[in-house]
Amino acid sequence: MGELEEGETDHITADTQDQKCALVRECTATEGISGKDNLPSLNAVLRNPVCKLYRFPTSDNKWMRIREQMAETTLSFHVPKELINLHIKEDMRRNQELKDLGELAPHWDNMRKSVIAHCDQMLSMYQDTLEELGKHTGSSFKSSCSKGEKTLEFIPINLHLQRMHVHSPRLKDALYDVITVGAPAAHFQGFKNGGLRKLLSKFEAERRNTGYQCIYYSPENTAKAKEVLSNISHLQPLISSHADLLLSSASQRSPDSLKNSLKMLSEKDRVWANVAKSLNCLIAMVDRLLEKDNMSNIKEGENEPSAADCKVLHTRGDWYEQLYPLVITLKECMGEVVTRAKQSMAFVLLQELACGLPQCLMLTLRRDIVFSQALAGLVCGFVIKLHTGLHDQGFLQQLHTVGLLVQYEGLLSTYSEEAGMLEDMAVGISDLQKVMFKIIEAKSEDFLPIITGRREHYIIEVQLPAKMFELLPQEIKEGKLLRMYPVLFNVGINEQQTLAERFGDTTLQENINQENLELLKEYYKLFTEKMPPDCLPHFQEQNDLKGLLDSLHQNIQAKKRKNVEIMWLAATICRKLNGVRFTCCKSAKDRTSMSVTLEQCSILRDEHQLHKDFFIRALDCMRREGCRIENVLKNVKCRKYAFNMIQLMAFPKYYRPPEGTYGKADT
Repeated sequence: MGELEEGETDHITADTQDQKCALVRECTATEGISGKDNLPSLNAVLRNPVCKLYRFPTSDNKWMRIREQMAETTLSFHVPKELINLHIKEDMRRNQELKDLGELAPHWDNMRKSVIAHCDQMLSMYQDTLEELGKHTGSSFKSSCSKGEKTLEFIPINLHLQRMHVHSPRLKDALYDVITVGAPAAHFQGFKNGGLRKLLSKFEAERRNTGYQCIYYSPENTAKAKEVLSNISHLQPLISSHADLLLSSASQRSPDSLKNSLKMLSEKDRVWANVAKSLNCLIAMVDRLLEKDNMSNIKEGENEPSAADCKVLHTRGDWYEQLYPLVITLKECMGEVVTRAKQSMAFVLLQELACGLPQCLMLTLRRDIVFSQALAGLVCGFVIKLHTGLHDQGFLQQLHTVGLLVQYEGLLSTYSEEAGMLEDMAVGISDLQKVMFKIIEAKSEDFLPIITGRREHYIIEVQLPAKMFELLPQEIKEGKLLRMYPVLFNVGINEQQTLAERFGDTTLQENINQENLELLKEYYKLFTEKMPPDCLPHFQEQNDLKGLLDSLHQNIQAKKRKNVEIMWLAATICRKLNGVRFTCCKSAKDRTSMSVTLEQCSILRDEHQLHKDFFIRALDCMRREGCRIENVLKNVKCRKYAFNMIQLMAFPKYYRPPEGTYGKADT
């Protein structure tokens, strides 16, 4: 059986006659999820591992050994707390900017008071939520039973790393990871009027229709305006820094350094008239000083300097004094530009908020909640993938050249409340496109990620110890931002999906799958354009990937009922493209357990030569005794999947658990 953990174990045989399919269940797991590597930066984010060992026969009558692991993550609470803290700071700045607009006409002033009153209410709610979450010191898990709790609505449901480590007799050892989490959704807010996808569309339509009451700004335009404002705010300290370098060069009377400083300064931001005029004055003065400096150098080379020449030389010593007032004027002009831009944006924001109070703020809250849950899972998936790929140069090159594919498998139905959950989930996952990662060297023993940014754009700084950081390509070490490409494919598999297919509507699922297929194709195109062919693992050929994409396209177009082939194809493509895999249902407990165990056994069959006669036995063995039944236990204190016989009749064949493992109501 290979190496076992310390502690008592008992041997369970699934086939006592020939002992072809066996499992070792461990009572303790002292090694942790990172195994003997003892990686402090990984152990900092993973908690409470559960480990199971199996051995199954191969097609050539050898034995393969499988280590199945499941672990919680501290990121379940860490990421939402960081995010809420950023929301609070952003909203406080926004409110202050509205107050700083100064005296307004009565109509606009009343509008401002109303907006600020509503925003202060929301701000207070975020502060209360953060305070409540602060009481959960050391927590790393939110159970499915708690998904409707208001104080925990920003926390992802049942977030875990599910890992399978395979040791085959003739093949190289392999590691397969899936992040399992409840679908990111605002359960406490409810789904009476649908989820975010429908609510946002309806809200925009209503705002367009009532635009005559106030100026209508589309989300695209306001997003662009905020981006411009952000760029201006970033340019101001940059210009100030370059201006200070210019003065430093002047004080050192260094012509070359002065030229370089001026070049850097003039490259930033000539787009505002008053700043450009001030910069032109500065350039003219530098040109005069350098010209006089050249003249004096020529005179010095010819003969003794005259009285006039001495005056020129004296001027050379006054570079700093002559440039200083011009630099101050430039800084003041830039400050004025920033102030006016902020005021303009604050006025736009005032109208934007006023057009839809209080629906606008409630939608912002809902979107924040869903995004928080989605981001916690994404950060967990990125950290795990980074650690497993640190010695894979092809993956690291792909990471900074192309970006990381993040594939979500949804198992929600398009009927009743779950349709609203799917709408929330679709928006939450799409919003992850505004997240970028940066890897930094840890300066302390605190390896938890650091989050910066605002609602339009976030940067997640992942910390690595010095020895691990040195393994990274130079581009990543220099701070290159790493892009994420999230895609979602959903196939409802339960009895509610049967109702949706026969009496309801499946357009939501069809649209989501089609939209995300296009996103996946875009990533594949980018990958093939930017990456050399030899960066793919040896058994993965581009023709194979192209065929899988074509097959996925055909299956999505076919609109076949409960077409789980879509899930298998999307998951396979993700693994072949070095992506991060997620599996989600309402609580990541029952349907998710069926899916990940099926995926594990399918991988063993297709990639590691699991004996075809023992596929079902291995599947039943994992579902009966493996990590996922432990997941059910920790969520609902019962070793029973929440299915009944009637429900299971509607499930696809391989998504049904073995007899004796189901029977409790869903939670």
